[in-house]
Amino acid sequence: MKPILIDAHSHVNFNGYKKDADEVIRRAFDQGVAMLAVGSQLSTSERAVDYAERYDGIWAVIGLHPIHLFEQFVDEEEIQFKSRAEEFDPDAYRALAKRSKKVVAIGECGLDYYRLPDGVSQTEVAAKQKEVFRAQLDLSLELGLPIMIHCREAHADVAEILEEYAAAGKSVRGDIHCFTGTVAEAERYLKLGFYISFTGVITFPPRAADRAKGSPLDEVLRTVPLDKLLVETDCPYLAPVPQRGKRNEPAFVRYVAEYAAKVKGVPFEEFAAQTLKNTKQLFSLM
Repeated sequence: MKPILIDAHSHVNFNGYKKDADEVIRRAFDQGVAMLAVGSQLSTSERAVDYAERYDGIWAVIGLHPIHLFEQFVDEEEIQFKSRAEEFDPDAYRALAKRSKKVVAIGECGLDYYRLPDGVSQTEVAAKQKEVFRAQLDLSLELGLPIMIHCREAHADVAEILEEYAAAGKSVRGDIHCFTGTVAEAERYLKLGFYISFTGVITFPPRAADRAKGSPLDEVLRTVPLDKLLVETDCPYLAPVPQRGKRNEPAFVRYVAEYAAKVKGVPFEEFAAQTLKNTKQLFSLM
């Protein structure tokens, strides 16, 4: 398959697709959409590698998500689940990365101050998350792989850590996945050479407080240079308009790309070609 688009962040390796993952993947391929399958802990990272080895149009990203550092209940719009606490084992992730040439990044990892487990102080949560985030940054540098960063209500701390690495001469590269921050926050990452990745959230109607001036993410989209922009679904979450409310899937990344192209004021074909190039370049996809 010669892809038109690459979904830069999918979770087809999650249990949400346990019964029909192959059908979902084939639907994406039929629409010219390749994908990165992203792990959030060791088990889903192993599954991401399995899918990448099975399909030509899939690559794997392996890492430990901050919500899996503590046991907690997660209630999202699309799904509810209880996360399992996992200690980050660099040897296990290193071995998994070396098992397959189709492992193209470490992640998703980072900081999440939105979801806090019961009975644990924010100070303790933040300290643990920062420790594990740094460990995965170190692993990405050791393996020569980019980093895929999850950040929710923690942009100041994520940027500070990345700036700390840059100041020490450690050239971390990667993307900020599912970006929903401000123009200033995006610009801080861009100065560090990071790519900014957008999901179906950009297609959601503005909140009441923002309705008069339009979506704040439209302004961010206009600010991010086209050669630093990625598109993704984060499926099974965040299905874009007009599929909102349904289980998301990689084929729906086209809606994200079409909306972003319109905001950027460029033809869809040009936008798709450039974001395809960006994704291939960042993750060294063959």
